[in-house]
Amino acid sequence: MKKQFTVICLLLLLFTIHCSLFTVAEAKVYIDITSPGAKKLPIAIFDLEGTSGKEISEIIRDDLTFTGLFIYIDKASYIESVLQSFKPINWTPLGIEAVVKGNVLEEKNLTATITLYDTFEGKEIFKKQYQAEKDLLRQLSHNIANDIYKALTGKSGIFRSKIAFVAEDNGEKSIYIMDWDGHRIKKLGLKGTLVLTPHWSPDSTKIIYSSERGRQWGIFLINFSRMTDKKIFDAKGINMAGDFFPKGDSFVFSSSKDGTPDIFTFNMDDGRVRKITSSYGIDVSPAVSPDGEYIAFVSDRGGSPQVYLMRSDGNEVRRLTFEGSYNTSPSWSPLGDRIVFSGRRGGKNHICIIKPDGSELTQLTEHGNNEDPSFSPDGRYITFSSDRDGTKGVYLMRANGEAQKEITPKGLRAFGPRWSPN
Repeated sequence: MKKQFTVICLLLLLFTIHCSLFTVAEAKVYIDITSPGAKKLPIAIFDLEGTSGKEISEIIRDDLTFTGLFIYIDKASYIESVLQSFKPINWTPLGIEAVVKGNVLEEKNLTATITLYDTFEGKEIFKKQYQAEKDLLRQLSHNIANDIYKALTGKSGIFRSKIAFVAEDNGEKSIYIMDWDGHRIKKLGLKGTLVLTPHWSPDSTKIIYSSERGRQWGIFLINFSRMTDKKIFDAKGINMAGDFFPKGDSFVFSSSKDGTPDIFTFNMDDGRVRKITSSYGIDVSPAVSPDGEYIAFVSDRGGSPQVYLMRSDGNEVRRLTFEGSYNTSPSWSPLGDRIVFSGRRGGKNHICIIKPDGSELTQLTEHGNNEDPSFSPDGRYITFSSDRDGTKGVYLMRANGEAQKEITPKGLRAFGPRWSPN
């Protein structure tokens, strides 16, 4: 198991994609993603020349079209071939605003040369060369998609981010990590009788999770930089890890070590534990705001499980959710302007979103039981678990509820997804 864990850590840390900058045009925002009425940008993406060119192009198309910000124009309508020089007159009549061309050389490594064109101004937006080992084709493709996305929106993409989750395979639960789109699933090989939702550190180099081992609940830390997995806290009762604070030197968790579950903080430098809630009810599922000032959590102190907010020191507690009799699993958006959670509606659990002031409550899902929501690094997408197709799996959707799709294999029972911060 240790050897398998070491290999996976190396895969996560040591993959190399070199990017050489040839030309970049003056920055111009083609899509204002902050505007609610932003129109979709029509884009043409050629199948790149070379044996792996078509596969790379398909990954780039899938990445960009999932965002809902691009309209991919089918290559059947292209007047210009990939071998011909770029001419704006071949594209503007079709309404296409950006064109991607390039080629892939396959020798010892993959070398992709990509050019992104502005059809209206008739210029190169950028020309870059990418290099990667052949087994890192998907990362190379995601890297290209990231650069295209940033060049056209002015914002960083999420295509090289990861999702960690828990899955049950042959009766055993373990933590898995996959690309944001569900590909390249890696099992960490960490086993326990029970394993609960993992939580990323702010720099994505560590994960904390809870597991029952030897009839005792502990909180464990995976350090990808050191390639270690060790217990950092245990106590009698059930101990469930929550989020890291922004500096990455402490985290919140819930524990029943003193009786009913309360919220605690843990300082990783000195191991100091501090209790920040103390009520007759059950306080669980703490989630830290991006600025570290607030904690959302779940409590039944009012009679049923509801989402509450408090200062990070435990003061100024207030109830956030009032609709529905069972609201759980809060998670903050990266900007701290929204909280996503799972709420029971009509006998089913659904993903809902709300502002921290309690306004604009919106239900995002309609089918099956939906739980464990987590925002993408840019706040535009949400991952969650659902049993709508019979077996619980990990899904993605845009933050407005559109484009819901399962990304884990049908035969794998998966839940508790958490999107990496970068």
